[in-house]
Amino acid sequence: MQRVCALTDQPGVYQIDAVGLVCPLPILRFKKRTKDLPSGTLVDFLADDPTGRKDLQALCDITGHRIEWTREEEAGVTRYRISLA
Repeated sequence: MQRVCALTDQPGVYQIDAVGLVCPLPILRFKKRTKDLPSGTLVDFLADDPTGRKDLQALCDITGHRIEWTREEEAGVTRYRISLA
């Protein structure tokens, strides 16, 4: 089951699943799902697109969002914890 913008098991942390999507779809999904979330919201963004890290960093540079940490998970998936600006 794909979780697109659901609360994680951590209170107040949203999760956006972009696994299986290729550029530019992961970043477009992130932008769409976060546009109405308030500043300071924590988001776990899951992606397996090889260009995802560079694209996400570029988006954060433009928007002021901050990547708090990244974690490699199974099957080539990376989890990014992002604090929205």
